[in-house]
Amino acid sequence: MARFSPLALMRLIGPGLLVAATGVGAGDLITAAFTGARLGPTILWAVLVGALLKYVLTEGIARFQLGTGETFLAAALRDLGPVGRGIFGVYLLLWTLVVGSALMSACGVALAGLLGLSPSGWWPRGLGLLASGLGYLLVRRGGFLLFEKVMSVSILVMFVVVLGAALALVGRLEGLTEGLLVPRIPAGGLGWTVSLLGGVGGTLTILCYGYWIREAGRDGPGQLGACRLDLALGYAVTAVFGLGMVVIGAAMKLEGGGQDLLLRLADTLAEALGAWAGPFFLIGALAAVFSSLLGVWEAMPRIADDWWRSLRRAGPPPFDARLPALRIIALLPALGLFFELREVQKTYGILGSLFVPMLALGLLLLGRRGGQGSLSRLGLLAALLFFGWLAWLKFRGS
Repeated sequence: MARFSPLALMRLIGPGLLVAATGVGAGDLITAAFTGARLGPTILWAVLVGALLKYVLTEGIARFQLGTGETFLAAALRDLGPVGRGIFGVYLLLWTLVVGSALMSACGVALAGLLGLSPSGWWPRGLGLLASGLGYLLVRRGGFLLFEKVMSVSILVMFVVVLGAALALVGRLEGLTEGLLVPRIPAGGLGWTVSLLGGVGGTLTILCYGYWIREAGRDGPGQLGACRLDLALGYAVTAVFGLGMVVIGAAMKLEGGGQDLLLRLADTLAEALGAWAGPFFLIGALAAVFSSLLGVWEAMPRIADDWWRSLRRAGPPPFDARLPALRIIALLPALGLFFELREVQKTYGILGSLFVPMLALGLLLLGRRGGQGSLSRLGLLAALLFFGWLAWLKFRGS
């Protein structure tokens, strides 16, 4: 009988958890708290739908790569032509600026709270830059194995903290079952609903999965079952985390949404549950946003490398973590530290929601190369129709 190996288990489920850790910090923590505070538990269904949609899309990316031997992005950029590649380059730049600045800002605020420093002024900005620099060093100097270890610890900490806080507060809310099972968008809540759907489980970070299964040594259609398993686990973690943050936001009834939102959440939890709850939550929040920042810093240079090689029509040599793109991506988003965190995060969610239907359409058009089945095409078509329905609601003025 084969002996149990924790390392072998991590290699099996690792890529899915990496996607969960990266996407969770970027979308679920702040966007879900804002949306829960604004719309209440009515919007819980959107977390489940968002996680399911991201599972379908990421499974399609894995299927394509395992069937063709190349990343979906490399194939899509080759077929898009010069104009399409230019548009994607602009989108990649905007996405990196918005997401990077939101993560750096959130890291800075969480660190300031834990250290007892002011949440306004230069302290959170300086600490956010410090967190970004640490992420850069970990990715460049530590390699992929250290990256996996840090992410594993982070996702465990953030999951335990958020789930524990949500369970302690869930008794204060009514209508949880209806919010989970009945899709309904409250009046004036369409923008935040779309933002929540875009943020749950990541957006452009979905593409990172292809690079990480390559690092795990997965190659060929026979590895699709392993991908489905780790993706199911990863997006289950994502859904539970997102539901927990909506519950926390709804139970706390927060108003506003400035740079100090995380600190006000921590203070309110401390008042409700005891003094221990404030630092406890901030530790989990820091683990969530730093793991997401680290995941973005690790994967975005790979995406930028695919894009740059598509412009030069160059082949795919081994990835080099010393690429200049890594230094640019780790520093350029600092410009966003001067904008309001709530609006930056909402913009991130909306940008992500625009990317989801584009990715679904691309997988439908190119998927046959990777042996795409009828069930997979049906899921991708459902994603397109769902976002088409949201667009129609927006056009109607809902």
